[in-house]
Amino acid sequence: MSRRGTAEEKTAKSDPIYRNRLVNMLVNRILKHGKKSLAYQIIYRAMKKIQQKTETNPLSVLRQAIRGVTPDIAVKARRVGGSTHQVPIEIGSTQGKALAIRWLLAASRKRPGRNMAFKLSSELVDAAKGLIKWQRQIELLHIFVNP
Repeated sequence: MSRRGTAEEKTAKSDPIYRNRLVNMLVNRILKHGKKSLAYQIIYRAMKKIQQKTETNPLSVLRQAIRGVTPDIAVKARRVGGSTHQVPIEIGSTQGKALAIRWLLAASRKRPGRNMAFKLSSELVDAAKGLIKWQRQIELLHIFVNP
């Protein structure tokens, strides 16, 4: 046990336009080289494109996409004796959201397309619809945990 006090959990601030913490978490994960204003531009353009594609509230599409991709369990490497085993652990809601955001951004970066806003909006819409790719990834995680 550490001699210092435990670390305080920081609550994420909300973004200026949508007043949503989830959007701010997404902005902080898309951020590269400290260019936060560029990250905000990308997110807001993606939200506009989602609004045009689905003709619904882009925040509800974002929430639905992240809820669909969020895993319940994850595997963690544990060293037992001389070998390393993959041990399943349950993860909390904030850690699950962070993992889902990371997966969504990685998938949107791999996607072919014109710009990041276009790729991110397409990925969020696909994840909100529950396309096969995301279901397959979560099934693989569950299969890996429960062989």
